[in-house]
Amino acid sequence: MSLEKLRNDIIIKQKKGMPFIIASVVIWLLITIVASIDISIGLKNIFVFCCSVPLLPLSWMIGKKIGVNIFSKENELGNLGFLFTMNQILYLLIVMWVFNVVPNKMIMVYAMVFGAHLLPYSWLYKSKAYKIFSIIIPICALVLGNLFSGFVVAGALTITEFIFVIVLQKEFEKFTI
Repeated sequence: MSLEKLRNDIIIKQKKGMPFIIASVVIWLLITIVASIDISIGLKNIFVFCCSVPLLPLSWMIGKKIGVNIFSKENELGNLGFLFTMNQILYLLIVMWVFNVVPNKMIMVYAMVFGAHLLPYSWLYKSKAYKIFSIIIPICALVLGNLFSGFVVAGALTITEFIFVIVLQKEFEKFTI
């Protein structure tokens, strides 16, 4: 199968990664709730990290609901998508450093890493939405994070991710017509 056919196949079978983007709305909502709690910044940041733990099971459940097998091995490009995700894990080392050095900016940096890691998916899924949101998210997180609290950044990310889901769904529908 040609590269273009593989890309088209993964776009359709994975619905442009929709289970993960929908799950990220829930994750950022959880982070927003944690950011609103009046506890020490260190404990708050630990809880923020904990909020990401349900990403995979949540994505799996959402995938089952919308007809996507997120663990499918049918398309060889699935491994490439997994490699793109591993990129973010390496960048989390930066977030861990910020956790210790500038703890009140951890949510901002976490949001920037999250947004930036979406860029390679713009190629994989032939998606302008991924490209645009991978640029908008880090810039907005940087600006908001320097002007406001982590709560504002997390709330903005929740709203942005919700909008991203809508835009991505419309993009997917146009692709499948």
